[in-house]
Amino acid sequence: MYSRNPLFRNPLLSVVGLAVSVNLLCGFGLFHKKKYETAITKDTLQPDKVLFDKAVKNIEKGQYLTARITLNTLINTYDTSEYLAKAKLAIADSWFREGDAHGLAQAEIEYKDFILFYPNMEEAAESQSKICDIHMKQMLQPDRDNAEGQRAEDECRAVITQFPNSKFAQPAEQKLRNVQEILADKEFRTAEFYYNRGAMPAAEGRYAYVAQQYPLYSAVDDALWKQADTFRKMGDRFENQEADALVKIVRDYPASYHLADAKARLTVLKHPIPESDPVAYERMKYNLEHRNVAGFLGKVGHVIAGHPEMGAAAKEGTPAMTSLRPPVPVSVPADVNSGLAPGAPASGGATGVSDVGIGVANSTSVIDQRNDARLSSSPVSGEHKASTDSAGISTENSGAAAQPLPTNRTKKELEEYRKRAEAQAKSQQKAAAAAAKKAKKNPPKASETPGKPASTDTPAAAQQ
Repeated sequence: MYSRNPLFRNPLLSVVGLAVSVNLLCGFGLFHKKKYETAITKDTLQPDKVLFDKAVKNIEKGQYLTARITLNTLINTYDTSEYLAKAKLAIADSWFREGDAHGLAQAEIEYKDFILFYPNMEEAAESQSKICDIHMKQMLQPDRDNAEGQRAEDECRAVITQFPNSKFAQPAEQKLRNVQEILADKEFRTAEFYYNRGAMPAAEGRYAYVAQQYPLYSAVDDALWKQADTFRKMGDRFENQEADALVKIVRDYPASYHLADAKARLTVLKHPIPESDPVAYERMKYNLEHRNVAGFLGKVGHVIAGHPEMGAAAKEGTPAMTSLRPPVPVSVPADVNSGLAPGAPASGGATGVSDVGIGVANSTSVIDQRNDARLSSSPVSGEHKASTDSAGISTENSGAAAQPLPTNRTKKELEEYRKRAEAQAKSQQKAAAAAAKKAKKNPPKASETPGKPASTDTPAAAQQ
């Protein structure tokens, strides 16, 4: 029998109509049911328990607003109920399940309140773990803002330090390794930007920070290799620093594909080759074998979703539990009053604190008495003067001149800067010569000569 309904006449419209109907039913919560993890199975007819069970059913159906109203009724009506803590945790879970930015922010507030009021309950560790998950959900790609990543790192560390004996401590370690993989990748990309631009001191500082702060990073051996290359390009003065970076590759990352090249370079530098650490080899080998790197479609999906891909993160090893300060770049001059020679490499994080500080001088005599950081610390007889060339590099008129510090400017930029300085100096000389020639042709009159009194031929003088 021929039907007059267009949905039955067109099979495609029938399928679309069925899909729309299913989506509407899911929107109303008929098929949207996810089991609540911390429900209470105690069978009782107590009114507070009845309210709690009703709220749990609402949460499982996705009716979060109704569930929160019911739970708040329980908390305000039965303030001595045994389900009070569970009700407060369920409110936080309802916000967490909503998943949007507003819901996650409210969930974090509720979880922190639960930890504050019930720090000794087992659910406190779960709440702290959920806070870590909240910030991990909001992390962006490594080339974007990493504020959420830093928050996630702090919150995951809090799970390990505050609840070390809970069942959530070990999963928090893996979460921390995943987060630090993204943070390290961001620093590594920044170092690559400076390296490709030719700013070797800036690139070296970033590579050094990656190797020190994130030793479990999947490309830490690449960072050490690039750090050694920056030292090589900055000159023979940094051979010891280059050798130190290569030694770390051979000793701490023996499964790296840079191992043979690092040993060959150490041989050229006539530096002893250390023995590889067997424990480090087994750890690096295990992490390489258990990497879950996404394929092309997986990477595209992560880019579209805006979430970082954490499959390359280490699966074994202790994550960094403290945050280090970035090392001092080699382009920063050392303070001569600290006993360090100018131009001495301060990189590598020996102290982690810059030798150059900022302060307010109470008297200008303090500035006159202190030595210039660009001057050599070796005593020189006579007057000690310093000047700078057209490239802005410090030189000395007396005594042996210290080697200039490395600069982030490329050779092309330095050459252009030198040409502009020479052109400016020539223009100033021409202007001065023109002014002298003009003054020679038109000498000033006697009455205009400075220092000579003006004529006293005035009526008052005549009368006198």
